[in-house]
Amino acid sequence: MAQQPGPRADPRPPWTRQRVLRAAIDLADQDGIESLSMRKLSQLLGGAPMSLYNHIANKDDLLDGMIDAVFSEIELPSGEDGWKTAMRQRAISIRTILSRHRWAIGLMNSRTSPGPATLRYHNAVIGSLRDAGFPVQLAAYGIAALDSYIYGFALQEQALPFPTPAQTSQLAQAMLEQIPTDQYPHFAELTIEDVLQPGDDHGAYEFGLDLLLDGLEQSLHKQTTH
Repeated sequence: MAQQPGPRADPRPPWTRQRVLRAAIDLADQDGIESLSMRKLSQLLGGAPMSLYNHIANKDDLLDGMIDAVFSEIELPSGEDGWKTAMRQRAISIRTILSRHRWAIGLMNSRTSPGPATLRYHNAVIGSLRDAGFPVQLAAYGIAALDSYIYGFALQEQALPFPTPAQTSQLAQAMLEQIPTDQYPHFAELTIEDVLQPGDDHGAYEFGLDLLLDGLEQSLHKQTTH
């Protein structure tokens, strides 16, 4: 007598909170945070929307978890090479992460229920400055100045009409062909000598970053020598 086949195993991996958050991040990376909904997320995972609530409490909990996962990707500052190097590296790391998760820029510092990775990150940043001798207020001012620059630069990049240097150059060339350059010579000069030139698109970001870090170093020196 032939043996009856047993039930087919479900090839899909079981849902976990980590898997739900990763799927939500992938969806936001691909289509933007506005596209994120419980229905789309459950479809991506291959299940019913109500099953999500076994792993997340609500939409706010989902966003909190996603942002905490993004913070976990940022390189934590280390005091081994000095505070300036640590702050520089973390700023470069944030820019890299935000270019990967463009939807996260407006949410990074707006969540009111920070997760463990978020707290660990902020604690490490503050500790790097405090261990270097920064008074509490100067550390707070320094972090505010750096974060305003980092997130402001990321928002400015996000607002550019084209995301790559090559596409930006094409747009700049088209603009030059449409405007009377003799009436706007400085605009034309900067466009020709900078925007249309091949080069490292990190240059402007790191230039401004180094100005801020040098200024913080001077402020620290003034406070510790008086």
